[in-house]
Amino acid sequence: MIDIDGIKAFATVAHTQSFSLAANHLHLTQPAVSKRIALLESQMGVRLFDRIGRTVNLTEAGRALEPRARDILLSIEDTQRVISNMAGNIGGRLSLATSHHIGLWHLPQILRSYAQKYPDVALDLHFMDSEVAHEQIVQGNLELGIITLAPTKHNRLASIPIWKDKLVFVCSVDHPLASADKVFIGDLPEYPVILPDMSTFTGRIIKELFEERGHALNISMSTNYLETIKMLVSVGLGWSVLPESMLDDSIKILNVPNISIERPLGVIHHIQRTLSNAGLAFLELLQQQALQQQAETNPTDPTTKQ
Repeated sequence: MIDIDGIKAFATVAHTQSFSLAANHLHLTQPAVSKRIALLESQMGVRLFDRIGRTVNLTEAGRALEPRARDILLSIEDTQRVISNMAGNIGGRLSLATSHHIGLWHLPQILRSYAQKYPDVALDLHFMDSEVAHEQIVQGNLELGIITLAPTKHNRLASIPIWKDKLVFVCSVDHPLASADKVFIGDLPEYPVILPDMSTFTGRIIKELFEERGHALNISMSTNYLETIKMLVSVGLGWSVLPESMLDDSIKILNVPNISIERPLGVIHHIQRTLSNAGLAFLELLQQQALQQQAETNPTDPTTKQ
């Protein structure tokens, strides 16, 4: 019989690529993790890791086991969650992933309301790039992700839009473009731009906008932190595209005719993972937020009436 503790240790070492990091994550000593891996290797009759110095790599057998180990652990966790949900209690630990921008600009009031309404829930909040959070939810490592939604829907994920984040073109108040009444999109590539990395969903949205119109961007630097981009723009190092919610008098909005950019922000979860009662309650609070925003945007729309 395969030992579940061994499977959990194997999956954690495979994910972290380190016995010491896995030990920290599992709250065990490193020898205890090594012992569990050795027992699992003995039970299966194969070597699962190659250890060369401090480098830990999966063997061929380890690579074959890794997705199956994740599925085993997800199935056990899902079963525990289903049984726990039957009691109807809203408590326990809720693991959430979100981007720094959403965490700072969209979640504070929701987190406050949730913590007041459900004091028995321990929120386990992880800040990371939306793309990393997306992958963590795909792998089943976290329950909910509140992120910039991917342009293409993943077949393992449920994706629910919550906010429409309007993006605007901006520059510093003393930038050469700041005095123009109108700035056409073809003029912008003549000046350096500061953008999120092209590996991010937001970076791709902006890049595709310009490529569709046959323009190549003059990217001077990239960073995934929008607050950092705002600071760099404000001191005149380039123009950029930022959420309207971030604007203040340190930067100037550029009037770019006939161009409108929005990015969808929302929540994702794995379709094969049963949400905990705590997760369902958080999802309900987010959906209430979406309805409230829709009602404020379209006050005469009857579908927003509750």
